[in-house]
Order: sequence, then C-alpha cells, then structure tokens
Amino acid sequence: MNKQNVTELRDEIIAAALPHVPFEGWSWKTVERAAEDAGHTPAVARAVFPGRMNDVLGAFSDWADRLMLADLETIHPEDLRIRDRIRTALLTRYRLLNEHKEAVRHSVQYFMRPLKKPTGAKLVWRTADKIWDWAGDTSQDYNRYTKRGLLSGIIVSTTFVWMNDDSEAMDNTKAFLDRRIENVMQFGKIINKIKKAS
Repeated sequence: MNKQNVTELRDEIIAAALPHVPFEGWSWKTVERAAEDAGHTPAVARAVFPGRMNDVLGAFSDWADRLMLADLETIHPEDLRIRDRIRTALLTRYRLLNEHKEAVRHSVQYFMRPLKKPTGAKLVWRTADKIWDWAGDTSQDYNRYTKRGLLSGIIVSTTFVWMNDDSEAMDNTKAFLDRRIENVMQFGKIINKIKKAS
C-alpha cells in the first residue's frame, strides 16, 4: 500500500465519518463505522490509521490543508501584499470548513487534552508552514520559524472566533483576523527597529 493509496483511503473514510461527527464526536467506533460505509472493513481503518485518533485527526487536518491549497490555485499570491496572502489563505480554509465546523470543534476539544496538545500544535504548525510556502516564503534562517510560530498563534486564536461565528459572511472572523495580522505586523516592525538600533 503506497502513500497515495493510504491518502485516498483516509480521505474516503473521513468523508464518510464527517456527517456523523457532529452527533457522535470523533471516536474510533465512528471511524470503523465510516470505513464500512465507504465499503471497507474495520481492518482497513486500522491499517491506514495505525495511530488511531491521532492519525484520523491528523488526516482530517491534512485533508483541509489540501482543499485549501487546491482552492488557492486560481489565485496568484505575488499579486497580493504579504498580509493579504495570509488572510486569503486562512479565510479560504475556514470557508471550505464551514459545513464541518462541528467536526473541527470536536477535533479542537480532542487536542485540548494535556497529553494531546503537542500533537495538535504540530498540526497547526504544519498548516502555517503550508500557508507560508504558498505565500512564497523561502526563508531558511530563524525568520522561517518565527513566521510560522506567529502564524500558528494567529490560526489558534482565529479558529476559536470562527467556531463561534454565526455570521453568513464570517464577518466576526474577518474582523478578528485583520486585527491579529495587524498586531503581528506592528510587532515585526518594532523588532526590526530594535535590531537596526543594536
């Protein structure tokens, strides 16, 4: 079973699970039932998700990242300011996940558990990394990690706002995201001034 086969099987099972998650939450029982709904045996679910729920929710996040990047293919990031590239990518991800908001909420609750937080942080970092790569960032020094760390913080705080945003056009999410990006941009300017002064 190659990597592409695993990804395809994971996508099929996650797609079959998503309608049930708002009512049942993310559980291994739900995943096994989804595998059967997708025409596979529970053994297939165990094979493609050997880490059980960590792998399931990691695959769900990866699926969302790939949806986002596919949707962004029609946009040329070089035509946008840096802040607008980040804004566009994140809002695209939220828009695509709007119908699965409860699944995201259950996923966040899972990774809020003390022993699961490091894994959740890695998934957020991975999303931040993909967004910066799409935005054209090629830095390899400490700036690379600083940018992704700051964006990870933006993603976490904005996601909580988005999960509670009932406005049709995500108005609250957009307003909060704009403020967070502006705060980070101002922080970056201050750091640059300090560096120049020293």
